[in-house]
Amino acid sequence: MAPVPLEGHQTPAGNNVPQEGSRGGTISLTVLIDFIIQRTYHELTVLAELLPRKTDMERKIEIYNFSARTRQLFVRLLALVKWASSITKVERSTHIMGFLDKQSLLFVDTADMLARMARETLVHARLPNFHIPAAVEVLTTGTYCRLPACIRERIVPPDPITPSERRSTLLRLNQVIQHRLVTGNLLPQMRNLKIESGRVTFTVEHEFEVSLTVMGDGPNIPWRLLDIDILVEDKETGDGKALVHSLQVQYIHQVIQSRLVDNPQPLTEVYNCLHFFCQSLQLEVLYSQTLRLCRDRLDDHIHVDEYTPGKCLSISYWRELTCKDPKSELGYRLTVQVDTHDPARPLTVVHVPSLGNKECEIADRAIRTDLLSMERLLVHTIYVRTRSRLTELKQEVQTMMKDVEFPVLQPCLRAEQLLVTVDTHTGMLQCHVPQYEAPLIPELQTALNGDHSRLPTLVSELRYWITQRRCEKTLQHLPATPHERLPLLHHPDHPMSKIGRHRMFVRLHKHPNVILIVEFKEKESTQCEIDCSFYLAVVKHSSIEDDPHDDSIETEIPKMYLKVLTLIEFDTFVITHGPFTSVDDQSEKFPGKRKPGGRQEPGSRRTKHPAYFIPELAHVVALCDERIPFVTLAQELTKREIAHQGLQVEANATALVLRLVQLPPSPGVDTQSASWLALLKRLLSVAIRVQGKATKNWMAEFVFYGSPLASSHPKEQGLRRPVYFQYDMGTADTVSKTVDALLNDWSQIVHLYTVVEDLAEYFRIEKYNLSNMVTIKSYSYSRLVLGYGPDRGATVTVDWNSSDKAFRLIFGATNNCVNAHSLMREQLEAHLNRHRNLAQIVHILHETYEPLISISKLPTIPQLGVHNQRPQVPVQTFTIMPQSPTLLRLAYQGMYCLELRLRGGGLVSLRDGAYSRFDRSNVVDEFTPTQGLKAFLSKYVDETAVFRRRSQSEDDNPPSPITMDSDGGGGPMSFLGAHHRGPQSPAQQREGGLRFHPPLTPPSGSNPHTPASPHPAMSQAGQHQSFGSSPATSFNLASPPSLPPNINPSPNMLPHPSPGGLLANSPSNPLHVPSPAGLMPTSSPGPCPTVPVGHSPASSFMGQTGHTDGSPFPSSQSMASPATSNWPGSPSMPRPSPARPGQSPGGTGHSALHSPQADHKPGVSHLSRVLPQRSWAGAVPTLLTHEALDLLCSPSPHPQHLPGPELSPLERFLGCVYMRRQLQRFIQNDDCLTGIPTTEPGVVHFKVETLQCRVGLNPQHLQSLHIKVSPLPDHKEQWTVEEMQIIEKFFDTRAAAPPYKPNALSGFGRMLNVPYNVLKDFVQIMKLELIPGLVQQQQMKWAVQWSLRTPPSATPIVPTGMAAVLVCRTKILVFLQITRIGGPYQSTIEPPSLVLPLVYDVSTNLTQLAEKRDPGPASATTAASLQLKRFAEFGVSHNECSLFPAVRDLLCSLSLPSESQAQVASSPAPPTMQPSPAMQMHSPMPGGVVGMPPQTGAGGPPQQPSGPPQSPYPVGITMGQHPMMGPQ
Repeated sequence: MAPVPLEGHQTPAGNNVPQEGSRGGTISLTVLIDFIIQRTYHELTVLAELLPRKTDMERKIEIYNFSARTRQLFVRLLALVKWASSITKVERSTHIMGFLDKQSLLFVDTADMLARMARETLVHARLPNFHIPAAVEVLTTGTYCRLPACIRERIVPPDPITPSERRSTLLRLNQVIQHRLVTGNLLPQMRNLKIESGRVTFTVEHEFEVSLTVMGDGPNIPWRLLDIDILVEDKETGDGKALVHSLQVQYIHQVIQSRLVDNPQPLTEVYNCLHFFCQSLQLEVLYSQTLRLCRDRLDDHIHVDEYTPGKCLSISYWRELTCKDPKSELGYRLTVQVDTHDPARPLTVVHVPSLGNKECEIADRAIRTDLLSMERLLVHTIYVRTRSRLTELKQEVQTMMKDVEFPVLQPCLRAEQLLVTVDTHTGMLQCHVPQYEAPLIPELQTALNGDHSRLPTLVSELRYWITQRRCEKTLQHLPATPHERLPLLHHPDHPMSKIGRHRMFVRLHKHPNVILIVEFKEKESTQCEIDCSFYLAVVKHSSIEDDPHDDSIETEIPKMYLKVLTLIEFDTFVITHGPFTSVDDQSEKFPGKRKPGGRQEPGSRRTKHPAYFIPELAHVVALCDERIPFVTLAQELTKREIAHQGLQVEANATALVLRLVQLPPSPGVDTQSASWLALLKRLLSVAIRVQGKATKNWMAEFVFYGSPLASSHPKEQGLRRPVYFQYDMGTADTVSKTVDALLNDWSQIVHLYTVVEDLAEYFRIEKYNLSNMVTIKSYSYSRLVLGYGPDRGATVTVDWNSSDKAFRLIFGATNNCVNAHSLMREQLEAHLNRHRNLAQIVHILHETYEPLISISKLPTIPQLGVHNQRPQVPVQTFTIMPQSPTLLRLAYQGMYCLELRLRGGGLVSLRDGAYSRFDRSNVVDEFTPTQGLKAFLSKYVDETAVFRRRSQSEDDNPPSPITMDSDGGGGPMSFLGAHHRGPQSPAQQREGGLRFHPPLTPPSGSNPHTPASPHPAMSQAGQHQSFGSSPATSFNLASPPSLPPNINPSPNMLPHPSPGGLLANSPSNPLHVPSPAGLMPTSSPGPCPTVPVGHSPASSFMGQTGHTDGSPFPSSQSMASPATSNWPGSPSMPRPSPARPGQSPGGTGHSALHSPQADHKPGVSHLSRVLPQRSWAGAVPTLLTHEALDLLCSPSPHPQHLPGPELSPLERFLGCVYMRRQLQRFIQNDDCLTGIPTTEPGVVHFKVETLQCRVGLNPQHLQSLHIKVSPLPDHKEQWTVEEMQIIEKFFDTRAAAPPYKPNALSGFGRMLNVPYNVLKDFVQIMKLELIPGLVQQQQMKWAVQWSLRTPPSATPIVPTGMAAVLVCRTKILVFLQITRIGGPYQSTIEPPSLVLPLVYDVSTNLTQLAEKRDPGPASATTAASLQLKRFAEFGVSHNECSLFPAVRDLLCSLSLPSESQAQVASSPAPPTMQPSPAMQMHSPMPGGVVGMPPQTGAGGPPQQPSGPPQSPYPVGITMGQHPMMGPQ
């Protein structure tokens, strides 16, 4: 039974139709809402109309009812809308229920239909009666015989005859047909027959095929036509289709069949009918083909003259020849027609003019073949006509030109023969030469078709024309261009006018002033052969207005014409049978008998070259190309009065040669000198040849006998010394340049020989010992190569430069050797050209090799970060500036300068190049004096070596007399007299033109550096006696002076004039003044040594008088301390910096009380001295040995093994002096550090909030800068010794360490000038960096490094290279670099490294990370920022500074987003602990924006608490607007 619905409200389905919506009607929600709105609106309208008529209470009741009813309605609507959100489940359930109802209805309907069939339909069902007999008959017999008989009679055909009956009938019928043919009259054309199968078939070739039979054997029974087949075809235009339609064939069949009845000759009638039809069809086919030929291809070349269907077709051809040829009056025509005598014959062809029998047979084949073609008929006919015309022409030409073969030239290529053909379309004769497009062809064709008498002349012209083309072929690979005509100018009587018109002009590419003229003539005996005559014309470019007789006329018109100057006729036999080249006579190599007619027997004539190649012409061109340069060169040599032997052929005919007899002397060479005469004796020969094939060059060979110098080169051992020079072979206009180059090379040989001859004399004198200094590696008369240095690895090449007219030096090296003399090349060249003495150059090279090698070890690469405000500007580290062969200057970073003089005997002298060489009290504008240079250089002085060299030269160089003045400043001969002033001090120079502002402080006797007025300077000059009044007057530096008799020789007297020597009026004079270290009180805030401050031993020689001296900076004229001056900016402003007695960078001690040079050397009696570090002392040269200079310039580890790259001691010293000077500038220009006035030279004192610092060079080696930190008296309890040592060590190894960058000091100074508690945290961070073991002890994940300069990989807040510590208001910006340690990172994986810009706010005690305004994707920096924010939220203690705790938490707790990454940041960092980024910035850094004015915050100029300055450079963010840097 059907399933019962869940709800009982549905109406049952009716009419057995399944209804899916029977469970309830559906309505659209939109329609429902519309209905509800319309209903509400309708009720409102009704209320509006009815309520005015009702009472107030009724109105209220109606309104309430309306409101309640409407509210309930819209509540239902709201519930319906909410329910509709899940309507999909309801719809799915509805569809399921509908589907089940439908299936239920199908079951019910099926049951009802089956019941109805059983009760109603099947009750009345019955089967029909079957035809049982018919079925039995069909099933048993397979047939049915009960059909009516009329069907058999009317429809079924009778049975056919049997095959045997059929064969017998056909045989009988064949006999009847055969009998009738034998007894009848049969035409001969129908003899091709075939009888079979009761029929006879007649076949007429190319016309038709017909089949007949008879219907009985009676004599009067007519023939019966069975089949007709037309054999005429049109294979060219018929497209393979039948020419006769089947209806046409049927009609012909009917006509012929009707004529066969009662006809006495029926077969003849059949043939006549079909034969006439086929001939008419053939003519029609030929006519249609002709029309198509005229239309498609042949145009008017053929014409249908007459066409009669069924009779004839007449066509004319060669119509153009008919019009032009008077012989062909009737024209050329062919006619295809029916034979008039016997129409039964095939079509015949009639030709006009008539042809012979054989020719007619050839033409008739085109008609009587399988292919019926008018085109073939025309082709055969024209072929016959063409052969006839060419045969007639051949006979006529042979009669006209006797004994002449038709080849134009002999020998002749097949492509060069004149071919004559007949145009098949027009019948005209045509000719052409396959190889060329000859311009004579039209005339030849006209003569062939017209007047034949002009043929010999035209053929001769063609012969000349082809010969000209052969000339072009011959010259196509030679450096020459043939021309048929050239614009030549010559007078009428010139021999040029006698040359025939058959000629060729050949212009030689390399000789534009020469033209080769080739004249052609036919041989008288054999006209097919051409003889050539050669002429050589010398021309010059000229205009048409030039008079050929006047060479002086020149116009400004472009010279487009060639004026013939001379003409030379060549003897053909002589020029082709010269030495070493000849064009062989063919008759000699290939003998053959010549016939009387001029022809040679065939077979014996074999050409050596191709027929188009003219060997004589090629040889003459090559001859001219080879000899003309020699002739031109010989003429130029004759013009220069250089004797030569003329052009000659060398032995064995190998080449041409031009030998010179004598060469002129070079300019500036004395012809009577011994070197010139010796060179002429050695010169054996000078020859000029040509070398090369494709590109030819002159080769000049100078052959000399032996050499004045014996060289080690293997090719320079024999007595014959050839020297070769090559020159480019130009045109005749450039031959003078070639001669000039030859003379220049001769000058090179002469000038070099003069100095080599002189050098050979020095080599022969043993006392000069030149053979132990240099080795002659090569002397080839054009250059000299000398080897010198250790193992002779350095080389110098000496040659003469003709363009500069001076000697030139080229330095090289072999065996991995270094040659530093390239630095001095210009100075050495000037010395050689001035003195022209190679022996001096050899001595200079020998003596200066080692010091220059040492100098070359100094780095010269540019560095970034040298300038404070422009770190992106590169500055060269060392600049080497040679002044002379033995003098050069070394500039360090463009600020300091050293002057190095290379002396003999293994010594060099060094002085401060900032002082004038002529007046040691003057400072040059470009450089700044180097403080402490004398003391630094004195540490490398080898007193023993210097004294030994001096004692060896004492006897040979007696000392110069020294005038001893009783009064050093008052005598008329004194250097400080009124009229003779030597080197002047700055105070003395201020009278003329002041460079510096004159200090006006009163003089002080206790402090030699206290400035004073310039006026009393001269009043104190006479208080003592001296040897002179200037540092340069103590000894004459040109020769080592002898010691005064009353003074023992001590190191102070040695020839290097150090400040400790006997220098008059110098503070270093031991007889004059005490050492500044002994007179100055200890002014350092540090602890005083227990040992009292000692005086210099020089103090025992003087009384307790005031300190007076005559140095460039005397006590009364000394400059003020930079800490208290207004920094005038003079180069000499940095104060002297002596080593402070009693203190060292490591603390206090007694070793520093003495001078570093106080080492007592056994065997030498001397006084211990303390070298005063005065700037002016560096102006006096210091003597050093080569070994000391090499030690000074070679990179080496630091003496105290401080970390950093290996640098040379000189670079370390200059770098420290530079950094000290920059620190002084920083103290003066920046308010973050406060300078402390001090009288201690060479030391910088400054203080910050709680500390005072003393910065100076290490007095032991002066190669490092150290700081001594001590607390101020009010803050002694706040600092521990360990913290101060950490600050000192950080300064030594990070701030003042190489590379020396001033911004690192600036960052260190700003780091010190922070509040006390912040500085304490800074020290703790420094401690983690300086003591790496603490990082592992505290189990930190990251190691920290302090960046004093902004690294390139940092966030672009501060420009790269600037100071990385920035204080602005209450914010402090620092950069820290952290590197991952331990963990998953092995030695093969580079650990991650981050550069973190940290901002500490003093007012809020917060440490945060400076980030960009628009944060990018999550990275390691983001993780660090989150870590700092987390610490600021939970871990900040308000009682202490949060900087170091935040950094410590970051180092311990920071984890990367993915620890598997090998590298997170782009900052390079090695796996182990690195030096500070300040030490890694040797290489150029990426640039930033520098030079922008600093930006201020929103509240106007920033206020700097406790004096920290605002950043002097622009930064990447506005300090007053950044969320972490702005005011809180």
